[in-house]
Amino acid sequence: MMTKVALGLFAALPLWLIHALGIVLGELVLRLSSGFSSKLRANLADSGVAADAAGLRRLIRRNAHETGKGALELLVAWGRNPAGVARLIRACDGWQHVEAALAAKRGLLFVTPHLGAYDIAGRYLSSRLPFPLTAMYRPPKLKWLEPLMNAGRARGNGKTAPATAQGVRQLFKTLRSGEAVVILPDQAPGEGGGVWAPFFGKPAYTMTLPARMAESTGAAVLFFYGERLPFGRGYKVHIRPLQGAFSGAPQHDAELLNRNVEALIRECPAQYLWSYNRYKVPAGVARPEAGA
Repeated sequence: MMTKVALGLFAALPLWLIHALGIVLGELVLRLSSGFSSKLRANLADSGVAADAAGLRRLIRRNAHETGKGALELLVAWGRNPAGVARLIRACDGWQHVEAALAAKRGLLFVTPHLGAYDIAGRYLSSRLPFPLTAMYRPPKLKWLEPLMNAGRARGNGKTAPATAQGVRQLFKTLRSGEAVVILPDQAPGEGGGVWAPFFGKPAYTMTLPARMAESTGAAVLFFYGERLPFGRGYKVHIRPLQGAFSGAPQHDAELLNRNVEALIRECPAQYLWSYNRYKVPAGVARPEAGA
């Protein structure tokens, strides 16, 4: 009860203040956590998104600040009422792709990497749809966060499904019924759930689930993210259709998925979660062969 009250009080703070606190948090973590800073620096350097060494240094610092903002604004997504969260969106680019899928009576498979304010953008999408939006989630390492996270997401027009066999069946059923699903494509799946595919030039164990969902249900695949605007002014949602077509071949589809995710990240590289260990080897999965 006390945790929910504290969450509500923090979520009610002005967005500019929450983002200012996020900058401080990100700067502290960058300076004090060697694990965070080394992973952030290595992933950004390997990605090649920075033009030169000076640009890389600026991007590292800015990304740490954006990561701090992202951590704190999750509490806004979970703590404010759904209408209040949706009002933080100042513009939306690409809604016509959603309207086209609705007109064709197709299910909607929304795909969003850890880019920008993905939770807040998802809340906005759910506020505009004529049916629920079901988000697949992986339980957080901090167990006390899970009920808060689920309570925050399963409000208004939102639902959740765990990243389990039962949860996946729920998502397939949802898409076949013509409704909408959200999935994060840049999490490493468990054994048997992916293949090794290039991600910014390095092999990353990449999920095959989004392609299987699209192939099986005929759902429209739409990528999206919520761009964080400067000085706490709110957000802009960007929606992009899948570039290319899934074939049913796991290797081809995983590579296509990663290319689409990379294109989205290149639009707003400072707001991607570069500190995430995207290249880890999941338990039970063989390491990629050299040169893969």
